[in-house]
Amino acid sequence: MTPALTVKEVHDKKSLNDFLQVPYAVYRDDPNWVAPLLLERKDHLNPKKNPFFQHAEVCLFVAYRNGLPVGRISAQDDQLRLQHHPDNCGMFGFLDGLDDPDIFAALSNAAAGWLQRRGRSRMMGPFCFSINDEMGLLIEGFDTPPNMMMPHGKPFYSHHLDTLGFKKKKDVVAYLAEQGMYSPLMERIAMRAQQSSEFSVRPLDLKNVKSEIRLIMDIFNDAWSENWGFVPFTQAELDKLAQDLKMLVNNNFGAISYYRGEAAAFAITLPNLNKWIGGMQGRLLPFNWARLAGHVISKKPESLRMPLMGVRRKFHATAIGSSLAALAINSLYTYHVARGAKTMELSWILEDNWPVRKIIESFGAKVYKTYRIYEKDL
Repeated sequence: MTPALTVKEVHDKKSLNDFLQVPYAVYRDDPNWVAPLLLERKDHLNPKKNPFFQHAEVCLFVAYRNGLPVGRISAQDDQLRLQHHPDNCGMFGFLDGLDDPDIFAALSNAAAGWLQRRGRSRMMGPFCFSINDEMGLLIEGFDTPPNMMMPHGKPFYSHHLDTLGFKKKKDVVAYLAEQGMYSPLMERIAMRAQQSSEFSVRPLDLKNVKSEIRLIMDIFNDAWSENWGFVPFTQAELDKLAQDLKMLVNNNFGAISYYRGEAAAFAITLPNLNKWIGGMQGRLLPFNWARLAGHVISKKPESLRMPLMGVRRKFHATAIGSSLAALAINSLYTYHVARGAKTMELSWILEDNWPVRKIIESFGAKVYKTYRIYEKDL
């Protein structure tokens, strides 16, 4: 007889620790899983430290069997998202569990019930916690480790959600560009732009990081405003982003392109922290902090991720827009390759965002992971 399954809300330090420990049981034998830094995850889940909680309510759930945590899920009711998408949809995230349909059914029901009590008629996810955080359920690409701020998963996750009546809402993809990939077309476009007095490109100015992030997000909000699922960053979220960015990168990890003196496009790269923290089992003490600090100080990653890129809407689908994007991407590519970078992930990209996908594929980059956003009527 199968032991009884219970689902409980996280309400104290012990249950929070159980929530954080679930992935260790799920991925125990998975060589491609990278344990996140527990300190960072605790801060992300802390309403006092994560600005997301300023516009959203969150509930965390843990599934137990024989007193052991065997699954987890979050439910979040985000008022900022509902202002931009009045679809009465709540969100779920942090979905992990052992391969048991009862676990996934119990977790789904717990999150659905919490959202229904707040008047929501649909649920969508996974988002950890929003579209601007880690998002999507991995459905292709289980054979390689995830890049930073990208989820891992098990093939049975999607099977259990399908069985429970969840439907595909949208897929997003991750591209991998490897050292040696080269785009003559992209270089020609960038070179022509560099030779024109109308175009220019510069690195980030991290001495003025807050104002720099505001400029980038002004471009981002304009460039992405009509994209599926778009939710703008709040000022508090921008300030935290600026703080985090300054610790991880130098000026040359980002580029801003100008057209006739107007900041019109940008691209940002980040070191793949998962390459540095693999094997740490989520813990910095007693000695892992020194190892990580050495990597961060040198800022010479072999593996990177480009999580953000944007061109102002008025230049979309124009030769000017292509030139602006080429200037920013080419400057970052050249910088990192010269310093020994071997791979760069460009993610995530909406499955139907073909203008951006064609730019990326001109470099020879290939789709190597696919993530799915699910939805279900409540």
